[in-house]
Amino acid sequence: MRKRTLARECVLKILYQKEITRREIEPTLNDYWEAEGEVENEVQEFSSRLVLGVIRNLEVIDKKIMEYATNWQLKRMAVIDRNILRLGVYELFYASDIPPKVTINEAVELAKKYGDLESSKFVNGILDKIHKTEISS
Repeated sequence: MRKRTLARECVLKILYQKEITRREIEPTLNDYWEAEGEVENEVQEFSSRLVLGVIRNLEVIDKKIMEYATNWQLKRMAVIDRNILRLGVYELFYASDIPPKVTINEAVELAKKYGDLESSKFVNGILDKIHKTEISS
C-alpha cells in the first residue's frame, strides 16, 4: 500500500477514535501511534499533519459539508462518512500539494473500504460537487 494511502487510513481511524471517545486530539494521536507500533516517519508525519489540519479547521469544514450535503444533517451522517468528508474537504481547501482528483479518489476508496454500500457514492457526490463548484472554477 502506498504511504499516503496508508496515512489517510490512519487519519480516518484517528478522527473516528477522537469523535467516539470525545478526547482531545493530542492524547488521541499519542495513543494511536503507540498502539500502532512501528509506523514509518513519513506516514506518521503526513497523517498527523492532516489530522491536526482537520481539527484546527473543523468548524469551517463542517459548514462546507453542510452547504453541499443537501437534505443531510452532519450529525445524522455515519461517523465514517462524516470523517472521510472532513478529510476530503480539508485536502481540497487546505492541502494545495495534493491534486483534487487524488483527494476525491482516495476518499472514495476509503468509503468503499470502511463505509457501507452507499458510502462511496455519497462521498464522491459531495466532494465532486465541492470541487466543481469551488476548486476548479
